[in-house]
Amino acid sequence: MSKPPISRFPVPEIADLPEDIRSRILAVQEKSGFVPNVFLVLARRPDEFRAFFAYHDALMDKPGNLTKAEREMIVVATSNANQCQYCVVAHGAILRIRAKNPLIADQVAINYRKADITPRQRAMLDFAMKVALEAHAVGDADIAALSAHGFSEEDVWDIAAIAAFFAMSNRLANVSSMRPNDEFYMLGRVEKQA
Repeated sequence: MSKPPISRFPVPEIADLPEDIRSRILAVQEKSGFVPNVFLVLARRPDEFRAFFAYHDALMDKPGNLTKAEREMIVVATSNANQCQYCVVAHGAILRIRAKNPLIADQVAINYRKADITPRQRAMLDFAMKVALEAHAVGDADIAALSAHGFSEEDVWDIAAIAAFFAMSNRLANVSSMRPNDEFYMLGRVEKQA
């Protein structure tokens, strides 16, 4: 049985891409051993590819009070709420690796309220879910609840921006029928023996 296509839209060949995009994709391939399908699907529109990944990197790779694992928790929880298979699978793999926990991504995706996370992280995800599903209802009480857990104004912005950015990403992934790479499913699931 052949694999379904990675997108319902045409996907360009890596060799045909502008140099900066080709270089980024090849660097990711060298680091991870494969090319995540999101890079190939979004590369069909080079200007949008550049803008997407610039904002992605600004949100996900910056220093701050949110750990990289917590940032991935936001992506996994909200992507599940938006029914985005690609982002739950791909960012679930990244979450498992960043948290060094083979169980956490499944727990957060299915029901973060029952996941093995801290009360602070639960409050973070409560807010992220509200941003993802009913941002119009966010009010001062939501910000105060985060403040009570030690989140700064900048942290609140980061949580909201990650949830909002990935809501857009989830919708593009769903419309394009973006297929998660098979490699993502097993990443970070087995702890290495010493």
